Amino acid sequence: MTTLVTGATGNTGRQVVRELVSRGEKVRAVTRDADAARVLLGPGVELFTGTHTVPSTLDDAWHGVDRLHVTVTNGLADVGTELIGKAIDAGVRRITVVWGGGVGPVERAIAESGVEWTRLEPQEFMSNTLTWLDPIRTDGVVREPYAHPSALVHEADIGAVAAVALLEDGHAGRAYNLTGPQALTPHERLAILSKAAGREIGFTTISHQQAVERLMATGVSQADADYVIGWYAESSPESYTVDPTVEQVLGRPARTFAQWAAEHGHLFG
Repeated sequence: MTTLVTGATGNTGRQVVRELVSRGEKVRAVTRDADAARVLLGPGVELFTGTHTVPSTLDDAWHGVDRLHVTVTNGLADVGTELIGKAIDAGVRRITVVWGGGVGPVERAIAESGVEWTRLEPQEFMSNTLTWLDPIRTDGVVREPYAHPSALVHEADIGAVAAVALLEDGHAGRAYNLTGPQALTPHERLAILSKAAGREIGFTTISHQQAVERLMATGVSQADADYVIGWYAESSPESYTVDPTVEQVLGRPARTFAQWAAEHGHLFG
């Protein structure tokens, strides 16, 4: 049996691949750049060049696949129904999906597919902290418009939950809210990160509009920038309330932000 993982080099996709490989499972990883993927994912993974946002590029990828992992990314909403249709026609019988922040066309297509599915609903990735990398390296100051707490989840825990749902019974039809074990403000995260990086990191508040314009300068559309910054402006209780689902599914505590910082602190030094 083979699991097809789309978005296999992304923040969560690579973690799903690694978790499945560590369990001795056969994985076919979808990537646009096989050379880069080989370096990132290592041996033991079958690479397939294509992208889930163009389902026709995966027509030759479905042979022997009975499980599928999908991460909802930009561009997938318009073709998600086609992608899932191809998967079902090919014999896929179990699907996990990392949602795009809401139940959209892809999530609905999976829920209505007639096969076993599990939706993973992480609130905020710890890896989002990497967006602070450049300003910290430049002048040691993070600039954000809001300082609300967030129960960030380690991306490796998302991958581990996905692997369990793909391989074990008892998770069909479930929507799992995924958080870490603590709700931390940016100031608290920076204190932990400062210790891991071995340097002091400051925090400065900027305006909502400045944050939107900064995001747009990276090529993000105004609509998407407004959505992202708006999410931080009006954070929902789910985003800062610690949920025990990771521990319940995995049978161990969720990874802490201090663990993430210890793994990545050298990047910020």
